[in-house]
Amino acid sequence: MAYSILSCTTLPASSYEQSPQYTEGKFRNAAPRQAPGFAKTLAIMWRFMTEKPADAVPAEPPQVLPLTQADLLKAPDLSLWRLGHSTMLLKLQGQFWLTDPVFSERASPFTFMGPKRFHAPPIAIDELPPITGVVLSHDHYDHLDYDAIQKLAPKVAHFVTPLGVGDRLIGWGVPAAKVQQFDWWQGTTIAGVKLVATPAQHFSGRSLSDGNRTLWASWVIQSGDTRIFFSGDTGYFDGFKAIGERFGPFDLTLIETGAYDAQWPDVHMQPEESLQAHLDVKGRHLMPIHNGTFDLALHAWTDPFDRITALADKAGVPLVAPVMGERLDIRQPALSKQWWKGTQPLARPAVMTEGNGVAARVPAQS
Repeated sequence: MAYSILSCTTLPASSYEQSPQYTEGKFRNAAPRQAPGFAKTLAIMWRFMTEKPADAVPAEPPQVLPLTQADLLKAPDLSLWRLGHSTMLLKLQGQFWLTDPVFSERASPFTFMGPKRFHAPPIAIDELPPITGVVLSHDHYDHLDYDAIQKLAPKVAHFVTPLGVGDRLIGWGVPAAKVQQFDWWQGTTIAGVKLVATPAQHFSGRSLSDGNRTLWASWVIQSGDTRIFFSGDTGYFDGFKAIGERFGPFDLTLIETGAYDAQWPDVHMQPEESLQAHLDVKGRHLMPIHNGTFDLALHAWTDPFDRITALADKAGVPLVAPVMGERLDIRQPALSKQWWKGTQPLARPAVMTEGNGVAARVPAQS
């Protein structure tokens, strides 16, 4: 079955025209992005078909620590759980928040093709407690999951998004009263948690006809005197220094480190740039995200972990890389134990099934 046509809902433009990022019907980066063009796009597609390394996927599902609602409810405040890719569950002011919730088997407009999860989520949506807020960085399929939004909407009080992404949610049936959307440097405070949309260097769209009709953003998340930076998807740019100057230092940075390649340098960061972004925003503990769940590039699936580990060690930066489902203390998180070292690569991944939100292993068919 194809993805719902609602994923390509036409978006109103009248409310965006005051945004400095909005020009001639589209949002733009502060520095122009190098459009790949038709020939380069074909070349990239050919590389994906012919140069995909055998170790782009793990031999078997990575370790996942199953979660229950009882686990979440009894956890102390300022806890964080990584559920996969860029999906984080945070407990702030005694309430729960999600970033970029993706729970579907594929990050794709289709249910039968596209990047498939290496592992099931540590907890199913039905098992989650009420969610005070969902924070979205942009509308790409590996960050905005239509099915997840439909299931989450009844139990979520607030959806906080960049400009245009909120209109997309409303088009999908999310009540407008639950949606708040912001330009860069704008924000709100909900249930004692301060949220500010900050710049990123990326792009948006879910079809061939809606490119850059919605904005992309990173986010500052502040609870009391605890500050978290969530990068979303971004290339490296001087905006990180501006964010650090205005809102740093940060106790924890959730920094994109994965799906990179020399052919798309201005929309995803190499690990060296991820480390520099962490330093620019004045971060303390660095948590690399956007890895370990989907095969979205041409590097080994462990490459982002290995490279950022070596770089952080050399720079003296404390690295946090938890097992999926592991609870972290945001103020004093446990340092990386390099769990990915125990999973060997294979050309084809094991098939994943999901029961009660816990990964189950089924041998891959030859």
